[in-house]
Amino acid sequence: MSQPYRHYEVASQLVEKAATAMQLDPQVKELLREPIRTLTVQVPVKMDNGTVKVFQGFRCQHNDVLGPFKGGIRFHPEADEDEVKALAALMTYKCALVGLPFGGAKGGVLCDPSELSQGELERLSRGFIRAIASIIGPDKDIPAPDMNTNAKIMGWFVDEFAHVQGTYQRGVVTGKPIVLGGSAGRTEATGRGVMYVIRQAAAAFGLELEGATVAIQGFGNVGNYAAKFLHDEGCKVIAVADIFGGVYNPTGIDPYELKDHEQKTGSVREFPGTKPISSQELFAVKCDILIPAALGNQITARNAQDMRCKWIVEAANGPTSPEADEILQRNGILVIPDILANAGGVTVSYFEWVQNNYNYFWSEDEVNQRLEKVMADAFQEVYKTYSEGKGTTLRIAAYMVALERLAAAMKARGWVSGN
Repeated sequence: MSQPYRHYEVASQLVEKAATAMQLDPQVKELLREPIRTLTVQVPVKMDNGTVKVFQGFRCQHNDVLGPFKGGIRFHPEADEDEVKALAALMTYKCALVGLPFGGAKGGVLCDPSELSQGELERLSRGFIRAIASIIGPDKDIPAPDMNTNAKIMGWFVDEFAHVQGTYQRGVVTGKPIVLGGSAGRTEATGRGVMYVIRQAAAAFGLELEGATVAIQGFGNVGNYAAKFLHDEGCKVIAVADIFGGVYNPTGIDPYELKDHEQKTGSVREFPGTKPISSQELFAVKCDILIPAALGNQITARNAQDMRCKWIVEAANGPTSPEADEILQRNGILVIPDILANAGGVTVSYFEWVQNNYNYFWSEDEVNQRLEKVMADAFQEVYKTYSEGKGTTLRIAAYMVALERLAAAMKARGWVSGN
């Protein structure tokens, strides 16, 4: 029997590599070794048939030296404490990397939303927020959507938190419907951020985006918008896969038409003018840019050797195993890491939180302009560290930038000794 994938152990290995490369103060590393707290809750839900089912949920708060905790809540049948801890740590480094005043958190509920009615889903959502209400709030921990959660669920969260607290605090979560204080541009933010980072990388590494070929694994919110925005930049999307299958056309696929097809049929499969392809076959497609935009641990030692792309841009969290990373590096494939590539979502979540605090809202153009600056500045910081030879890969360089900021904050707050 194979060993389960240890998400948190993998995340810790990356920190160790970056810490060694930059000779990080051991005190800082010790404070980042384990989350500040992880809350495990049991959520009883009355089902439509009258029975009561108990769901397990988690909220992990990794480190808040830079500010309140921030991170999504996912509903997934494979959610567990180890994964939530790893994703919370990832958020700590992601927020530090792009300069946001947040610490890292993550939440999860062990469930299959596709098996729940709307009423059951709402009762579960409200029950989970009640269960973690004591440790969240606009100045403590601000959840957001993640896998299988969305703006509608965030609306339920806001409402239930108001019932618990006795006051309406819309800044308690981000990714809300616009009418409840959500931000323009939030839905598209992660995919748009992927495009902004690719635009920066193209200039830095000399890739012509006009006509560049792209393959995307995952056609949910992130993959869908990344495909559209890259198509608008002149890229040619040649392969797309979702959980049901995939499609391939070397002459190009219109992602707008593909999305229409997917909404009508429930999958990208059998899109006219394309050949069927599996997710694993997609990873072996010859292309300029491969974008994993689905689950973690998708690129492994088993398939990394077969990859024929020039770049991998990690729109998903943790899609590449450490063993695969080493293979990709040996084969000269550039990897733009998740904590940089997919940081657009948390960045616009930060913008939403700021707008909620001020009760003053920005136009979508203003949101997008601010997002582009944050993503461009973060890329340039990572590229500078990488090009100066301080980080062996863009991933290690990104972690070095993040750890430097976390170390500076810990010293400034007196958490560790130092000048």
